[in-house]
Amino acid sequence: MRLAVRQGMLATIGVLALPWSAGTAAAQPVTLTPLLDLRLHSEFIDQANIALPADALTLRARAGAEVVRGPLSLLVEGEATGVIVDRYNDGFNGQPRPVVGDAGNAELNRAQLRYADKSLALTVGRQRLDLADQRFVGPAPWRQNEQTFDAVRVQWTGLRWLTLDATYAWSVRTVNGNKGTPTRPQAIAGDNVFAIVSYAAPVGTLSGFAYLVDQDSAALAGYRLSSQTYGVRFTGTQPLGQGWKLGYIASFARQSDFARNPNRYAATYALAEASLGHKVITGTAGFEVLGASTGAPLTSVQTPLASLFRFQGWASKFITTPPDGLHDAYATLAANWKRKSLVSNVGLGATWHHFTSDRQMRRYGDELDLIASLRIRNASLAARLAHYMSRSYAVDTDKVFVTLDWHL
Repeated sequence: MRLAVRQGMLATIGVLALPWSAGTAAAQPVTLTPLLDLRLHSEFIDQANIALPADALTLRARAGAEVVRGPLSLLVEGEATGVIVDRYNDGFNGQPRPVVGDAGNAELNRAQLRYADKSLALTVGRQRLDLADQRFVGPAPWRQNEQTFDAVRVQWTGLRWLTLDATYAWSVRTVNGNKGTPTRPQAIAGDNVFAIVSYAAPVGTLSGFAYLVDQDSAALAGYRLSSQTYGVRFTGTQPLGQGWKLGYIASFARQSDFARNPNRYAATYALAEASLGHKVITGTAGFEVLGASTGAPLTSVQTPLASLFRFQGWASKFITTPPDGLHDAYATLAANWKRKSLVSNVGLGATWHHFTSDRQMRRYGDELDLIASLRIRNASLAARLAHYMSRSYAVDTDKVFVTLDWHL
């Protein structure tokens, strides 16, 4: 299937490239937009079962350009991560310190050809995928080395209330970068299919989704991260008057084995979340379930292609869902001040997580996450703290993050 799709992709690129020929050069103007963003990231980890802490300071740069002519665009972007302070285990150097997944790296991050008109967009090549809330497929933007996909993506918005989004990806370019090994690979081949159909109504948007993840690598958990997930998701917001706003999210899905996965399992995913906001203050409460099946390893709901830092706390104790599954009851209180001045955005936030198992009703632990952030013109600065308190899973861990971002 991968060979046939790649041959079809080459034919598609040829068709899309026709408007770039000399015969049409005079008809449509060409615009060139440079792309540049920099990120300085500091991460400190104190983990109870490791004597030495991790202390990492890295600088990431992405640079490239996008050329646009009419409905066609060509984007090429490189990515490089330099290590300034290296007192951490990057996953490859074997240091006796906690892992910070930001290894030194230089690679091609994106190279895509895109056609987009009023109702249809077709993107071919190495690209960023940001699907729904990134719970199942996302670019993992927290790590310095972004997760991208060699893929063909079609998006259709021909009806005001209906949208279709379908992707076939034959390679996942992971956050591990060019130092990748078989167990922490730079790229993972497979026949991945992602599809979302959404219907927009006044009360919210109802979506049906299918995520078919094919991790075609024996060294990577023996194919046991391949899965098929089918479900529905409903999101919406409603004004309540006098400046109050209610937001709500509900999702339900079933996941089971797929492709060469030797496990035979079926597990349930569920999410319920509500938020209430007034002017600068927003409160959120939610409950997420990554269900378990038999209690054997990797027979609970797994999301290896997600933007994992966004879920289950910033201490990242649940990147791989435990065999007995996971319940996450969480609450967030956030404040955000926006104004037209040099400092245009100031934010504060606190989130509490209570983690338990899906099977056996065990208490895993609790976590407190704090953030303070501000934006000054094209730069943003954020400081985060994650404090994980173990009860029966993992170990007590404190993490401190400071991140400075700048972009053109």
